[in-house]
Amino acid sequence: MIIYPAIDLIDGHAVRLLHGDFNHVTRYDSHPANRLAAFTAEGAEWIHVIDLDGAQAGEARQYALIGDMARAVDIKVQSGGGVRSEKDIEHLLGAGISRVVVGSLAVTDTDLVLKWLEQFGPEAIALALDVRYENGLPVPALKGWTQSSGVDLWSVLERYPAGLLRHILITDVGRDGALTGLNQDLLSEAVRRRPELEIQASGGVADLDDLRAAKAIGCAGAITGRALYTGRFTVAEALRAVAG
Repeated sequence: MIIYPAIDLIDGHAVRLLHGDFNHVTRYDSHPANRLAAFTAEGAEWIHVIDLDGAQAGEARQYALIGDMARAVDIKVQSGGGVRSEKDIEHLLGAGISRVVVGSLAVTDTDLVLKWLEQFGPEAIALALDVRYENGLPVPALKGWTQSSGVDLWSVLERYPAGLLRHILITDVGRDGALTGLNQDLLSEAVRRRPELEIQASGGVADLDDLRAAKAIGCAGAITGRALYTGRFTVAEALRAVAG
């Protein structure tokens, strides 16, 4: 299983949000490239970088910085936030990003995203399906988690045929940044429904047992942010926990 240390960017700073709320921001690094270098030195092979300014604004804002970060170290970068056009994807891939994360459009304009998957290939794009619960169902949130899509996660996934879509990350927004543990029921259901997908677990990772649980469920990866920033474990410890 792949461990994806997370770097979320606001105004060039590495931050973490609580429950996806832009009014509850904790700033950690004024120079996120230093954090990236530290994660790389600890053995990370992938990094998850999100432009929160872009996600909130609905347009690319910090891709130049992300490109500089990607070129500075020998690590694969998965990145998004505000991806709205083919040019955004081309810009990120051209800047050295290995996989582009598409969020809101994966729900609101499925036909366009299906076209991108055909054009760029399933390895180049990951869908970010960040959900809140409404009437007991996981419903993707849009525009930096500020709006409800009004359609449940399972219905969205049905729009994407096996073989064309490969990588998705699923976040329970209610747990994100709260160190309350992964939503194992949600992840288990996703793996059961779409076992062919490479699912990345996200939202609430608190300790190494969460990472072990994600692997046991069948997730291909796990994204972790605040637990690393607050010293609950290191990247090296996380990698050892899911090795073998």
